Amino acid sequence: MIARGAFIHDLEAQRNCGHLTGGMDLICAYAGARSYLLARTDLYSDRNHDFIVTSNWPFNLVRKFGATLVDSEARTSEVRRCLQAFEPTFQEIDTSVDLAPEYARRMCLIPYNAGQARMLLVLLFDKDASVSHDRMRDVALATAYHTSQFPELVSNNYALSDLTVREVECLSWIGEGKTSDEIALIIGISRNTVNNYITSIMNKTGAKTRSEAVAFAVRQRII
Repeated sequence: MIARGAFIHDLEAQRNCGHLTGGMDLICAYAGARSYLLARTDLYSDRNHDFIVTSNWPFNLVRKFGATLVDSEARTSEVRRCLQAFEPTFQEIDTSVDLAPEYARRMCLIPYNAGQARMLLVLLFDKDASVSHDRMRDVALATAYHTSQFPELVSNNYALSDLTVREVECLSWIGEGKTSDEIALIIGISRNTVNNYITSIMNKTGAKTRSEAVAFAVRQRII
């Protein structure tokens, strides 16, 4: 088991090197875990985004549990989410799940915030591992610190960062209930140009309708 002082020193070195996965591997080792899954729960409803940030879980478990765990956390009420932040909980893995014999049949879930992003860390342990609740709290804080050093992972705006100023302007007016003709008149461009902007918005956000694009932008606090 890695000593706390050495862990802090080594994690700082990983941060300085800009190594996300190197830091996560170190955090996993400090926790005494075998593997980890790190996800953004606030992006789950937008299926065009990969809400799993990084993981060294067995691939079949990522496919089976990844979406289920993140969906469950995403549906948690705001009050409960605040009270449970950084608090580790344990969940049993059903015996019907095909799991390698060296794994313990339970996982540790740690929700936390990094900047304005809502994150979830899920750890898997060896069958004979000894898990310390206090150490899991250290792990939660260390993971929040480490991931917050990567703005592209925790920014609320990165999913729409490639929208142009005009596209955001059109999207804002759509949110006000304006038609293409009305938007063209308001901002002084042609109706065809407005529709071209809207097509580009749909492609960049993965939305199928104007309403979906607006809802996505509102959730991401763009408009």
